[in-house]
Amino acid sequence: MTSGLPLDQVRTLLAAVDEGTFEAAAERLHVTPSAVSQRVKALEQRTGRVLLLRSKPVRLTASGEVVVRFGRQLARLEEDAAAELGLTAAGPTTLAVAVNADSLATWFLPALTETARTLDVCFDLHRDDQDHTALLLRQGRVMAAVTSSPEPVQGCSVRPLGLMTYRACATPAFAARHLAHGPLAELLPAAPVVVFDRKDDIQDGFLRALAPGRPTAGQPRHYVPSSESFVAAVAAGLGWGMLPDIQTGPHRAGGTLVDLAEGHAMDVPLHWQQWKLDSPPLAALATAVARAAAEALAQGPPRRR
Repeated sequence: MTSGLPLDQVRTLLAAVDEGTFEAAAERLHVTPSAVSQRVKALEQRTGRVLLLRSKPVRLTASGEVVVRFGRQLARLEEDAAAELGLTAAGPTTLAVAVNADSLATWFLPALTETARTLDVCFDLHRDDQDHTALLLRQGRVMAAVTSSPEPVQGCSVRPLGLMTYRACATPAFAARHLAHGPLAELLPAAPVVVFDRKDDIQDGFLRALAPGRPTAGQPRHYVPSSESFVAAVAAGLGWGMLPDIQTGPHRAGGTLVDLAEGHAMDVPLHWQQWKLDSPPLAALATAVARAAAEALAQGPPRRR
């Protein structure tokens, strides 16, 4: 028992969250679904809090997120200690990390490669918008995240990584067809736009900055949930979109894409948040991420341009 929480019950809660149902958790733990239910209920009685909503899949309450974070951090410490003592069987350490799609498609993979070159690790990547990756930290689903939030999640440290600069881009033909006969602030909201997914607010944010007070909803929207395909869709003329400089330099240099609003780039600050644990694999990854970000991202405070 640690901190008053029976570890078998905590591990059962983790299994239920990871697998989504008591039945799947029972199969993973080689017990009955009734045993899973009884352990979770006993843990809830122990803490005096409801930890799980019995939906399908199960969902954590705020109190459940606290217990899950504790359980995952304890598991990380146990694994690191066992590795240092030579008590673990051969096999890599798993690091669960949340990262936004544009970072994953551009500068982030070299950090993983550098870490895996020196340590026996594997990565469990969770892709989400940079405005939402901190939620995965709060829920205990990941131990580190690339996030736009400078406010540390409870139990986490935070460091700035740099800025991803985005510009409103389209093909010259698209601009001539949709945007040549009036002010950009009036025409762009009605032009077809490419959006990553329904969490992606950067296009609407750009329109709000370009034309304060004007509606941003209603334009034809194409949802393309892949960073590489997003750039390809804009380059094919499907719509306009906010594209990071790190991906579009060759397109703009070659004239296949144009910056629709010169002087109105958007800087998105990125930060690295991770659990406050003395974990050698996590520390090595953090160092590699900071190095890769310093080489690829702009540094300094966000600018209005």
